Amino acid sequence: MFMRSFAGPTTMAGVLVLALGAAFAPVASAQGRVGLPDFTDLYEKAGPTVVSIDVTQKSRRTRGMPELSEDDPFYEFFRRFGQVPPRRGPEREPEAQAVGSGFIIGSDGHVITNAHVVDGADEVTVRLSDKREFRAKVLGADKRTDIALLKIEAKDLPKVTIGDPDKLRVGEWVVAIGKPFGLENTMTAGIVSAKGRDLPQENLVPFIQTDVAINPGNSGGPLFNMKGEVVGINSLIYSRTGGYMGLAFAVPIDIAMNAVTQLRDKGRVTRGRIGVQIQEMTKETADAFGLKNANGALVNNVEKDGPAAKAGVQSGDIILKVEGRDVHASTELPRIITQIRPGTKVSLTVWRKGTTKEIPVVIAEMKEDVTAAASPRKGGKEQPKEKPKPNKMGLVLNDLSDEQRKALDLASGGVVVDDVVGVVRGNVQPGDVILAIIQHGAPVEVKSAAQVNDYLAKLDNSAPVTFQMRRGDQTFYATLKSGTG
Repeated sequence: MFMRSFAGPTTMAGVLVLALGAAFAPVASAQGRVGLPDFTDLYEKAGPTVVSIDVTQKSRRTRGMPELSEDDPFYEFFRRFGQVPPRRGPEREPEAQAVGSGFIIGSDGHVITNAHVVDGADEVTVRLSDKREFRAKVLGADKRTDIALLKIEAKDLPKVTIGDPDKLRVGEWVVAIGKPFGLENTMTAGIVSAKGRDLPQENLVPFIQTDVAINPGNSGGPLFNMKGEVVGINSLIYSRTGGYMGLAFAVPIDIAMNAVTQLRDKGRVTRGRIGVQIQEMTKETADAFGLKNANGALVNNVEKDGPAAKAGVQSGDIILKVEGRDVHASTELPRIITQIRPGTKVSLTVWRKGTTKEIPVVIAEMKEDVTAAASPRKGGKEQPKEKPKPNKMGLVLNDLSDEQRKALDLASGGVVVDDVVGVVRGNVQPGDVILAIIQHGAPVEVKSAAQVNDYLAKLDNSAPVTFQMRRGDQTFYATLKSGTG
């Protein structure tokens, strides 16, 4: 499971084991003898820029009546009616404490950490490497990127150097400095395991994956390259035990700094949107649309009256570039668009019916997260007098009734998948509605079940077919293959 590397209320309970063994020997290679990297200079230079963060949150208690002392005249009033109010005593309200990490980005006291570290905090204390402590003010937080900006009243502080995560290479050494389990200024090292990782519920952040030892308390701390530049913010770990298992994830620093700039300037983060629903391209889908490579984002639905619709973007378009920047995968498109300031006009390079087109679109502001969930198909399925036989692909198809088309808001055409027989490879299930067949890179409207069955009958056994389909409120493209091919 994915966990925030954030230490909540905890005590340091465990056993420290001393392991004695042979000293590391230099590693031999074809190019010669190569030693392990030396992190001492990096630690001395970058260590003072890293801070420890202590968070205090008062426990909230729901009270049915106010606290009163016994000499208060209202105390006797409540007591006579059988309701003894809580006594006002000198005891302190219970508190929950937790720890995290952060780093200084401005000599005037600006500090970055994770949003989840300070979420719900009543008091945030920043402790520097020289043991000075400051009460911090949370200037703003952005949960989508998990970034928070703090401010402490201090001057002439050491600050980090911002690096370029795009220049990171898989296999490159990186180090983290933070406060795992409350142990301040702890350095751990590892390599970049992967870049651009997509994680569940985290679709706007292309995470840097590392095998650096990250544990609760490391959250919000910096990830350094060997030049001592910050390239990421340690945020998540994958763990079945709650501790380090070799999979750690950092928010790239360029994503974080974009959020920081907006938090510092206006206290909140705005994101762009164009109003399209997209899906991943596959080799089979690319072949169906006449593309050599499975790059880009396939548009399966365009929001009515949205920026893309107003610009002329259509379902079935494949967005290849945004302002000349390649869209290698569908996951890259929302990351690119959300980083663009609302109101900006950009050019989309799209593939449509075998040719490329340049479409100017004005970016709108993302107001809120909208998750379109597939809903049950509206309109009861009209039972045919005789159940049709499966076609060559193993699909049992039926024409839509007028009532079904009306419920689905279809002017004409469309056939429903009543059943899937045998092994059919691809995203299809009973209740799906086939809207079009992609032929020679362009959609051909499906008007009847017979039309689809005749088309499939002419295909080779191993030939794939790409459909435009409808499932509930979702429109998407699916490439199917017969399991016997």
